[in-house]
Amino acid sequence: MPDFLIVHTVLVTGAEGQLGRQVIRKSADQEVEVVGLSRLDLDITDLAAVRKRIAEPVTVINCAAYTAVDRAETDADAAYSINETGAANLARACAEVGARLIHVSTDYVFSGTSERPYEPDDPTGPKTVYGASKLAGERAIAELAPTSTIVRTAWVYTGVGTDFVATMRRLEAERDVVRVVTDQVGSPTYAADLADGLLELAELAEAPLILHATNDGATSWYEFARAIFAEIGADPDRVQPTTSAEFVRPAPRPAYSVLSSRAWGAVGLTPLRGWREALHASLAG
Repeated sequence: MPDFLIVHTVLVTGAEGQLGRQVIRKSADQEVEVVGLSRLDLDITDLAAVRKRIAEPVTVINCAAYTAVDRAETDADAAYSINETGAANLARACAEVGARLIHVSTDYVFSGTSERPYEPDDPTGPKTVYGASKLAGERAIAELAPTSTIVRTAWVYTGVGTDFVATMRRLEAERDVVRVVTDQVGSPTYAADLADGLLELAELAEAPLILHATNDGATSWYEFARAIFAEIGADPDRVQPTTSAEFVRPAPRPAYSVLSSRAWGAVGLTPLRGWREALHASLAG
């Protein structure tokens, strides 16, 4: 059995983002004080402000990130400011007062050329500015606060706003046919399920430096889109296949970004359910 500890206060940075909002929502039924911090509440690129806010041994779940993958290619300074400097500031402040840091990272730290699910200790090799900036943040945390836990995830959605699920729902209403790439494979991850996992991790007394957490299973964006159409009662055949070569983006997307959750379960954490079951739950409400 894993050892659990009593968590008294959790600070959630990036509390206005899709994942941060879910962590706040999911924590409502727990006997713990959870404080959500938006960028207006705490600019993590400001070390003095971070030190002032993290002045005692709390648990920090860092959901703050620069996630505009394409824009980062021409806005590298902003990406590194948040994803590297911000992460380093949090790590430094946490280490100084004995606070615990749980930091959310991404599949983009890998090259995307694997043929099997990535393990936490597999070689990295980002192909984008976004991925490189997130990897730089990981390395800063490992150096400054090695008792932290970095949780890599992938293809996160809530079905609200501009994420993939929300976009497919909008396009289904606007177009007769939607073209989606077949040659990018990953694990869709429902933010509410990931939030549950992060809160469970916060109660674990010890954890490895790096873990992976996604909903179980793998699929392509094309098959994911077809599943979304099916779930909302639309004809999946309205989703037509295309390739990455026909849909060029400023930042190349990983061809394969499936993350292995084996280490997550090995430390006693609850595996996230299958991606199709999670998708159904996300659209049921």
